[in-house]
Amino acid sequence: MSHLLQNAAQLEPERPAVRYLDAEWTYGELESQSNRLARALQEAGVRKGDRVGLWLNKSLMSICGVYGIMKAGGVYVPLDPQAPVSRAAYIARDCGLRVVIADEAHARQVPAACKQGAPMRVVVCPEQELTEETLGWADGLVLGRSEILTMDSGSVETPTIESDLAYILYTSGSTGRPKGVMIAHRTCLTFIHWAVDTFGLRSEDRMTSMAPLHFDLSTFDVYATAKAAGTVVVVPERLASLPVKLADLWQEERITVTYMVPSILSLLVQYGRLESHDLSSLRLVLFAGEVFPLKYLRGLVKAVPGAQFFNLYGPTETNVCTYHRVRGEDLAEDAPSSLPIGRACENTEVFAVDETGKPITKPGVEGELWVRGPTVALGYWGDPEKTARSFRQNLFQDCFRDVAYGTGDIVKLADDGRTWLFLGRRDHMVKCRGYRIELGEVESVLYSHEAVKEAAVVAVPDDLVGNRLFGFVVLADNAGVAHGELVAFCRIHLPSYMVPEKIHILGELPKTSTGKVNRPELVGMVQTAMPGGHGPGPGTSGVGLV
Repeated sequence: MSHLLQNAAQLEPERPAVRYLDAEWTYGELESQSNRLARALQEAGVRKGDRVGLWLNKSLMSICGVYGIMKAGGVYVPLDPQAPVSRAAYIARDCGLRVVIADEAHARQVPAACKQGAPMRVVVCPEQELTEETLGWADGLVLGRSEILTMDSGSVETPTIESDLAYILYTSGSTGRPKGVMIAHRTCLTFIHWAVDTFGLRSEDRMTSMAPLHFDLSTFDVYATAKAAGTVVVVPERLASLPVKLADLWQEERITVTYMVPSILSLLVQYGRLESHDLSSLRLVLFAGEVFPLKYLRGLVKAVPGAQFFNLYGPTETNVCTYHRVRGEDLAEDAPSSLPIGRACENTEVFAVDETGKPITKPGVEGELWVRGPTVALGYWGDPEKTARSFRQNLFQDCFRDVAYGTGDIVKLADDGRTWLFLGRRDHMVKCRGYRIELGEVESVLYSHEAVKEAAVVAVPDDLVGNRLFGFVVLADNAGVAHGELVAFCRIHLPSYMVPEKIHILGELPKTSTGKVNRPELVGMVQTAMPGGHGPGPGTSGVGLV
């Protein structure tokens, strides 16, 4: 995929490629910087197929890092800069990270990761002058800024082909251990070519890069921008919790295209003062990763009437596989509680199978969504058993190898017979007193209450009834609503078996580093508060039950 940068540098060498705060690199500068970095990595021993870690906060260098690693023939593995050292150490052990590109703060954590079994032996610090002595690390090699600047900035002959691995993204696993999703160059390029063509991206576009590199939304920001020779504006992590500042960035940078998770866009609607900003340059708003509450989507469409809005769907294992353009009827007061996920992207097929394994061809029948085509990942790093469970031979093709991925998402066809409707995660479908319940339906009812800003519902296993439901909400400012009133509201709109037995009011919902609601943490908070619970809830960060 590094050829996307090379092509842009040849066509538009003086065009701004990437901006961060007040700093900016042109395509020519980004090409040169990544070539130097690639040569430094090769001198450090990186060879084709080697995994190389990226352990740094977002910056110009984080974008340079992905290109430098791929140009060296390596596979980049982003490490969450906000996660504990133990998680980074696990990932490093799991995929054998010998070399890591780091900023100073994370380079100083490498010795601690190595004490937990991380095989890191080389730390590359492109923007700092660090030494082994500085880090107190006698067992490794540190390459600093001055050494990288001595490298040749000319073109690097990249030894990879499209079927080689480009990157590994670690996502949460059901066993509590992260699983590494393996993405080939061809897999990502299929998505990028589709995105640029479908959304008409061009060199005049200015796109935000909000998602961290370990989240698959980032691939659109980095590579679709490069293919279009546009400008990517890297958004500092802190702006995710400062919606007015984020709206300021949209305005000041004249952003034309943005791609974010709905939770951040919802905060912008609530607190970003969008009505006081000039957002006339924004022509395209893409969102993915979770369900967008309609009351906030309506507010965003009203605030940015000149933009087109698209709901993109797809797990990390497939990147985006379906899409839906938001229409007026989707936002009507009597519209369904969630948007359609739409139809398959070009060169991708999606289909659903019912509980008997038969394909679903008629509207209204529920089943699991499967995806086949070049956007499907190669599997999970170092885990052939887990790969075999999720990446299987196409149920309807036995003449040649044809791998399809089972998403675990429950869907049905709309009345038109072509549009897919998302019903919920298979693991969010729970049984309570014999009834099947989709937690998202309960959340939609809570969101419909005028006093509720955010809502989440979790199921806690129970031997007697199967599962017990608990709700969590964040209230609008100055809203004086007790949890009992919210329970009563649910009783008006839901069958009794779907009403949470208690709704906790929090100051904020715990979030993952990718901006999604941290549901395991909510479950842990409930279990800790139950009789027999021990100690404080896991990672509650000051969030308590009310």
